[in-house]
Amino acid sequence: MSPEEKDKKIKKLEGENKALRERIAELERRLGLNSETSSKPPSSDGFRKKDKVRTKSLREKGKRPSGGQFGHKGQTLEQVLEPDELIEHPTPCLCGKCGFNVRAVPVEKIIKRQVFDIPAPRIIVTQHQVAVKKCPKCNSSIQGKFPELVKAPVQYGARIKAVSAYLHHQHFIPEDRLSDLLSDLFDCRINPGTIANTTKVLAQVIKPAVALISSEVLSAPVKHLDETGFRICGKTALVTCIFN
Repeated sequence: MSPEEKDKKIKKLEGENKALRERIAELERRLGLNSETSSKPPSSDGFRKKDKVRTKSLREKGKRPSGGQFGHKGQTLEQVLEPDELIEHPTPCLCGKCGFNVRAVPVEKIIKRQVFDIPAPRIIVTQHQVAVKKCPKCNSSIQGKFPELVKAPVQYGARIKAVSAYLHHQHFIPEDRLSDLLSDLFDCRINPGTIANTTKVLAQVIKPAVALISSEVLSAPVKHLDETGFRICGKTALVTCIFN
């Protein structure tokens, strides 16, 4: 084999080697794709544990400092003209430097500092009562009427029930933990069973709204689609749910 033929063969093998390395890299990239690194749906990941993919941002480091930029309108606290509570702290009667009595010296200026905070949470017990009278003519009992929502000798009010339902359903706090939270914040331990019953009552209250939304969805020309992954015969299969 002549030197020229050897050079051509080496060049050909180098080209094939480069193409094979690029093909291997592409195959490895495809094997590493999942719902976090591509447009594939989460259901295609299966039930195996994903490897953590460490990525590096392609953005160049900015020249501006972190935080609010110059000229940006902030949302800092501002003093109010009429505070809810006013606490006056006494001024010393004697000058701290020479000991002169300054009781009769007029005030030169007032320095104000305001603290924004929430009131100390506490349970407020409201007692409802009605008087009972007896008719002197027919001996019948006559009494006033309690409000519609006041039905038991002792019960929780609508506001604490609303807070309980909001934290339970909007922020997904479990019933046991929510019972502890209400006890810690308001010194009012509502047991998990009462929280569950509150959910049942709330479900009945919003039932008309749910029915209305359902009817609107049924009559809508475009409906929501949801693909849920299930394991069938050892493989992940997609089941499409359509609201009809």
